Amino acid sequence: MSQHSSLKGSSKIAAKRNVLKRFERVELLKKRGQWKEGDRGYNLRKTKADA
Repeated sequence: MSQHSSLKGSSKIAAKRNVLKRFERVELLKKRGQWKEGDRGYNLRKTKADA
């Protein structure tokens, strides 16, 4: 019998996440120049991950 495709190892599964974690959003805003030092880490603007 062959193994079902959903049971393959996690190394082959690399789905793109739609939601970024807070530190990822801050890094993205810094890269875009929309983050100033001293800004707070809550109430962040909406961001979409670069494709």
